[in-house]
Amino acid sequence: MTGGISKRLYGPRGWALLALFSVAIFVVMPILNLKVPADSPFHVSAYWVTLLGKIMCYAIVAVAMDLVWGYAGILSLGHGLFFALGGYAFGMYLMRQIGSDGQYRQPMPDFMVFLDWKEFPWQWWNSDSFWWCAMLVLVVPGLLAFVFGYFAFRSRVKGVYFSIITQALTFAAMLLFFRNATGFGGNNGFTDFRRILDIPIATPQTRMALFAITGAALIGTLLLARWLTTSRFGRVLAAIRDAEQRVMFCGYDTVHYKLFVWTLSAVICGIAGALYVPQVGIINPGEMSPANSIEIAIWVAVGGRGTLIGPLIGAGLVNGAKSFFTQTFPEYWLFALGLIFILVTLFLPQGVMGFMKKKA
Repeated sequence: MTGGISKRLYGPRGWALLALFSVAIFVVMPILNLKVPADSPFHVSAYWVTLLGKIMCYAIVAVAMDLVWGYAGILSLGHGLFFALGGYAFGMYLMRQIGSDGQYRQPMPDFMVFLDWKEFPWQWWNSDSFWWCAMLVLVVPGLLAFVFGYFAFRSRVKGVYFSIITQALTFAAMLLFFRNATGFGGNNGFTDFRRILDIPIATPQTRMALFAITGAALIGTLLLARWLTTSRFGRVLAAIRDAEQRVMFCGYDTVHYKLFVWTLSAVICGIAGALYVPQVGIINPGEMSPANSIEIAIWVAVGGRGTLIGPLIGAGLVNGAKSFFTQTFPEYWLFALGLIFILVTLFLPQGVMGFMKKKA
């Protein structure tokens, strides 16, 4: 699955494309957004900066999903949970940055004032510290994934059973976060963010900085995934995907390999969630819905599993179509998504990358 065009993407052509992407993110976009006048046809509006930043966050999640599904053969239908946990962990800090500028002019978030809470719950401890919440972005999804994966992989849970359990996990978490007593804003979640590091979020400069950081995170994720998958570790992962029993007979402890890549994938999703929240401006339990996790799998399937580049393409294509349909024909988006998945399954079983490989 990773031959032909994939190899070229890892060669000189791939580095050239990565360099062009870097120039577009760090040079072209800032100039077109910040320097070009708003009435110019070449101006990139704040809407497009936010939209492209959001899609890049989704692309990071798609690469993380490809690591566990495309290379280790672990189909997760709960990656939306890790994405949301990272968003909530950083969202706590953003809510504390509002300070007394909320509707009730109190030092606590508005939803806590409305519920007549007198003090912050235990999980909000030190949430006014940027670095503490940044650590939580990594630790919370990673720890949950490690504990869950440890028991699941040691119990030899795999295949459709593992997928169903991950979906049940994210559904249970969604129901938990919908409760006001949990301390995370109930069904409304976190919103109305004002500042980050005491810098206003709504300014064009801050939005562009968040956009550039997201682009850097996407490039870093892609390079890390490439390094892992082309190393001896990646070859063992591919062998586990294709014939786990044979790998075990060769003396490898497959549990450790699967647990590492599973936990790493969850941490990457948490980082993507943390980058997503200040750009989009909201995080609520809806991000944990099983449908969102299924959509992540569709991104990877559309782009092509086990290619790294394919999930980026899939995330861009599907979310670009989603933006179009939700603005023009919102009631037809789910039908369009189902049609995309059916067409890819029937005619592009290896995704867009598989189609490009045949044409190459």
